[in-house]
Amino acid sequence: MHKIRTRITELFDIRYPVIQGGMIWCAGWELASAVSMAGGLGLIGSGSMTPDILRHHIRKTRKATNAPFGVNIPLIYQHAAGNIEVVLKEKIPVVFTSAGNPAQWTRQMKDAGIRVVHVVSTLRFAEKAATAGVDAIVAEGFEAGGHNGREETTTMVLVPWIRKHLSLPLIAAGGIASGETMLAALALGADGVQLGSRFAISAEASCHPDFKKAVILAGEGATRLAMKQLMPVRLLENSFSQRIASLEEAGAGTEALKNMLGKGRAKKGMFDGDLEEGELEIGQVAVQIDDIKPVAVIMKRITDEFLTALNRISNLKDHFQI
Repeated sequence: MHKIRTRITELFDIRYPVIQGGMIWCAGWELASAVSMAGGLGLIGSGSMTPDILRHHIRKTRKATNAPFGVNIPLIYQHAAGNIEVVLKEKIPVVFTSAGNPAQWTRQMKDAGIRVVHVVSTLRFAEKAATAGVDAIVAEGFEAGGHNGREETTTMVLVPWIRKHLSLPLIAAGGIASGETMLAALALGADGVQLGSRFAISAEASCHPDFKKAVILAGEGATRLAMKQLMPVRLLENSFSQRIASLEEAGAGTEALKNMLGKGRAKKGMFDGDLEEGELEIGQVAVQIDDIKPVAVIMKRITDEFLTALNRISNLKDHFQI
């Protein structure tokens, strides 16, 4: 069984430098354990979980696999503090934080022996995360689904820019769903990749089957970055996103957008399967996803594609005078 060795595989003791995104309403224990068993690092997405529910998913994951796994915690969510207490008590080895100030909790988690990774969309935030003492950084381009950066910096620009300025282990995210894009990310200076959309549309993901089918049918340009005045989020186009776009084009303020958003839109769309009135968070790479397969099949496909692309690139040297 082959292994792709990078600083990320060494940091997390995994076979492949592939991290599963901790997507809200998609990343429960079934998905996290499947990714970890397939050689990557599975993450439980706690953004939709209370502390008791997170504890349940952690213990179910431990029963399902002995492989390393972690938890993703969006720091601005209402249950973030409680969920951090859970990962401390459960002695989770890896925590990915996002959407908030990494200095708030990083030291406490590291003192407990947790490896901490923070998701950023700019070099400025990457430097703050490095100062806070994180073990690695996720550089997420604006192609990614879900909550995103206001700067709209692409993965191809962001990854080498952060790599130029920081030496920490670096994980690329946004627009990556194949072995070829994984190889491209490593060529840009990343030590690993994080895949959200591809694993969201897998057999083990906990999101609604109708949401998965909608992503498979999505065409080119089917997603857009919305609600930049509140917190930017990339959504699949539907009736709700079209109304948001109309409000934004009319110059609506934050209060009008908040009123339109209401509560529970992401659950309504991705978990309950309301394809017209819910938030359907997915990345631009949705256009490349055309099937719902078990994680083990997806991982094998990606690693096989990576090795094939690597061999193809390596053979290019025969065509150049170096």
